[in-house]
Amino acid sequence: MNPGKKITITDVALAAGVSVSTVSLVLSGKGRISSATGQRVNEAIEKLGFVRNRQAASLRGAQSGVVGLIVRDLCNPFYAELTAGLTAELELQDKMLFLTQSGRQGQHLARCVEMLLAQGVDGIVIAGTVDESAALRERAGERQVPLVFVSRASYQDDIDVIRPDNTQAARLVTEHLIQRGHQRIAWLGGSSSSLTRAERLGGFCATLLQYGLPFHSEWIVECEPSQRQAAEAMLALLQHNPTISAVVCHNSTVASGAWFGLMRAGRQSGDSGVESYLGQQVALAAFADVPQEQLDDMPVSWVTTPARTLGQLAARRILQRSQQQEDGMRQYALAAKLIAWKS
Repeated sequence: MNPGKKITITDVALAAGVSVSTVSLVLSGKGRISSATGQRVNEAIEKLGFVRNRQAASLRGAQSGVVGLIVRDLCNPFYAELTAGLTAELELQDKMLFLTQSGRQGQHLARCVEMLLAQGVDGIVIAGTVDESAALRERAGERQVPLVFVSRASYQDDIDVIRPDNTQAARLVTEHLIQRGHQRIAWLGGSSSSLTRAERLGGFCATLLQYGLPFHSEWIVECEPSQRQAAEAMLALLQHNPTISAVVCHNSTVASGAWFGLMRAGRQSGDSGVESYLGQQVALAAFADVPQEQLDDMPVSWVTTPARTLGQLAARRILQRSQQQEDGMRQYALAAKLIAWKS
């Protein structure tokens, strides 16, 4: 065969000794084709170097085998873990991932959606909170391409979304500290503009009220996600409130800084239950986005909702939608798991 000639579906059919329609059925994954025939067609495809035009296949109504993912910043560990989970799950189903970045503020989101639609993807997963979700769903709906969101938090109940159950996570870790005998529990980290923090803080405060424990606004401290600022914030918190015996940290970076802050204050990080204060110990607890085996080795009780698992769930959901398998579920909140520190 002429090396400069573009390989066509007709070439594949001739090489495999089947009809063009049979090759089309194999490529689209539709119809009843024997395994032997399918193997012959695939061997011919590999031998000839046939490259399937996925966009054209999509226009013909077939599956392209590609799912688009839009993340804000792949350097962010949350999005990196989410992408890893989604990719692994898609590969199990012989699907490919088309990855794009919308920018840290989501400024390129609409452009990314249009690009993925032009590529003929089977579905699009958008990671991150999106204000303009209605417009994006409408645009994707015009092309009959399903859209699934993955977010750390969500205030919208009319979108197809996978997210952590932040309120349940906060209740879980706060109740753990209370059951260990702590009655004076503070909160460190996060910004007041963070929806994730708001959901977690809501669960934290509700649990304190449920157990009739004191709550003071000065025990709720905002802090940038840096170890240095968290350490300084921890020092200031203990100087003004020396009887605090436990602190819930917004994330692992804040927890690391809080640990250093404790050491600088001459206090210990640990949990001996009701005797924590008498022993000058302060129990630390924190939220994490990674599985247990990836947690930092610090004296901290963790409550984790792995981003990798969110990615796997999102892959399953978008494949269901692309195959028009509606289960009626639009909102799914992944429950957290407690990893208690054993002193």
